[in-house]
Amino acid sequence: MALTKIGKEGITGVSNAANATFLTATSAEGVTLAGTLAVTGVHTVGSNAVATSEGGAVTTNVVQGLAKMWYNGGLNNQSTADGFNVGSLTDIDTGKLQINYTNNMGTANYSGSCMKQAQSTNNHCTEYMTNEATSSTRLELLENATLIDAANASAQVFGDLA
Repeated sequence: MALTKIGKEGITGVSNAANATFLTATSAEGVTLAGTLAVTGVHTVGSNAVATSEGGAVTTNVVQGLAKMWYNGGLNNQSTADGFNVGSLTDIDTGKLQINYTNNMGTANYSGSCMKQAQSTNNHCTEYMTNEATSSTRLELLENATLIDAANASAQVFGDLA
């Protein structure tokens, strides 16, 4: 392991401070940090990154726990108010919207959910995600068993990206 000492005089023992290495460790050496680690800037988290549960009993894979697509918008005007990994929208028919992904899923075996706001009071609302493919999924929105173009709908997908 190579360490560079930084004292009140600045970096010592290094002739070119721009090329200084502050901490280097091989995977065999590992690093244990106590206290709080403040990380700034953009950093890559590997696919094997884990987080400990709030109670400390279990761990979860950070990458697998993140939404791989989310959509918030309407079916009545085919617009995206906001979203992530939404490349484009395709109007299939009344009450049916296809969301095409920017980045494909690894397989069509992923988990998705969607919801919509009822268009009128006391109406039963049903939403489905159908025709899951690696490159897209479809929303089907019904109110009182009739397909409708809802003004507000949202969807989320969890799984592995390709």
